[in-house]
Amino acid sequence: MKKLLGILVMIGLGCMGVAAQTPPFKSGIVEDEFIYDEAPFPECHSVTIVETPKGLVSAFFGGTKERNPDVEIYVCRKEGKKWTKPVPVANGIQNDTLRYPTWNPVLYQVPGGDLLLFYKIGPSPSTWKGWMKTSKDNGITWSEGKALPAGFIGPVKNKPVLVAKQKLIAPSSKEGDGWKVHFEVSNDFGKTWKMVGPINDGKTLNAIQPSILIHKDGKLQILARSRNRAILESWSSDNGETWSPLAKTNLPNNNSGTDAVTLQDGRHLLVYNHIVDPKGEPKGPRTPLNLSYSTDGKTWYAAVVLEDSPISQYSYPSIIQSRDGMVHIVYTWRRQKLKYVKIDPSKLVGKKIENGLWPY
Repeated sequence: MKKLLGILVMIGLGCMGVAAQTPPFKSGIVEDEFIYDEAPFPECHSVTIVETPKGLVSAFFGGTKERNPDVEIYVCRKEGKKWTKPVPVANGIQNDTLRYPTWNPVLYQVPGGDLLLFYKIGPSPSTWKGWMKTSKDNGITWSEGKALPAGFIGPVKNKPVLVAKQKLIAPSSKEGDGWKVHFEVSNDFGKTWKMVGPINDGKTLNAIQPSILIHKDGKLQILARSRNRAILESWSSDNGETWSPLAKTNLPNNNSGTDAVTLQDGRHLLVYNHIVDPKGEPKGPRTPLNLSYSTDGKTWYAAVVLEDSPISQYSYPSIIQSRDGMVHIVYTWRRQKLKYVKIDPSKLVGKKIENGLWPY
């Protein structure tokens, strides 16, 4: 009897050990690593990721501090299981005596074509200008920078989406006279552009940095950062030509960047800081960093807590799905490094988010 009891105890402990291997809100994580360990700059931010025919490529800005003139755009490529060291690919040098910081790179892989790098140059977000470079070898070498047309800045933070086979919609926004969302549309992958919007007046609701979701019925949805203590949304039924008025979702926003992607199976993933601004404060803490999913863009399910340390910030995420079905997320880690997380979306376990509260 004692022997049998001992066996049952061992089995019970073994089951507890298996359960302990996957803590709550950690299901689906396959890889979790830093993109680099050492870099020639102390601070980094605003990382973007894309899949090329030769693998993953990330870009970000790095320098002594955001807004400083020495801030440049850097690129890392994942070769096999390792990321290459950060390589500078764009800066804000204007002439021998004037240099501006660079900002918010966004990568986009043209199907069967070049890799595009959008970025901004200027002293501040209200005065920056849009630039673009191209790569024909999956991010190893780059063309000279080309200024976008006056008034255009390209995708402000999050990736463009392709609709109607050839219509590339870059989600964008401008600051200064209120926060306003607009879209920059190209039918020739960046050679020419047209503007749609702004879709709000920047007075009642202030939104920037939208990301675009594509629904099964063809509707488009944006989710955007705001000053209104909630993620804001808008919908389009005509491939992005017109948009509904901005409205609050039931998801909180701490006045920090988010990103979202529509998966091959039709689900939508959103990565963001699930925290509300303290009332009266311009911004909330940039921790924890969370991943939720939805089937309709309205009801969301808590899936993963990527970071929950109270130390510093975990922010400005970028998310994609690769051809093999895996999900890839990159984000700023304490402004010191960049984190990369690979997730198997078939393994996600969700709990319904009600009343905007994360279901701890």
